[in-house]
Amino acid sequence: MKFVAKAFSTFFGAGYFPIAPGTFASLIAALLYKFFLVRWNWPWYAALICLIFFLGALSCSIFSEELGQKDPRKIVIDEVCGQWLVYFLIAGTWTNMIIGFFLFRIFDVVKPPPIQKLEKLPGGWGIMADDILAAVYSAVLLHAYLFIK
Repeated sequence: MKFVAKAFSTFFGAGYFPIAPGTFASLIAALLYKFFLVRWNWPWYAALICLIFFLGALSCSIFSEELGQKDPRKIVIDEVCGQWLVYFLIAGTWTNMIIGFFLFRIFDVVKPPPIQKLEKLPGGWGIMADDILAAVYSAVLLHAYLFIK
């Protein structure tokens, strides 16, 4: 079980990227969306995001406890789930993808209120929840931009 938790929470090794593993995992997630997931019907895509969130919370709890750290840099499934949430119901144009990517990375790094408070939730819930709220902020801004445009 620990091996599966480690593999999943590091997004199958992407978390071991030596420079900015969270950004690297977000980039992989964006490219997977662009070339594969964009074709999925929205109910299946929403189910995938929910599944990744709950499995991520479980695997992050197990792996972070094993490492003895609250939110290790190696854990990047939260970035993947958040990045995919940003793209929910968004056309997969390069412009949308780039804007969504940068908005998410900004909110995930800066963590404006109340995002940073969610990190205090126990175990994997805190690891996953702050990225989900960063994704919601990003998605709202991206949808507003697309609406106004």
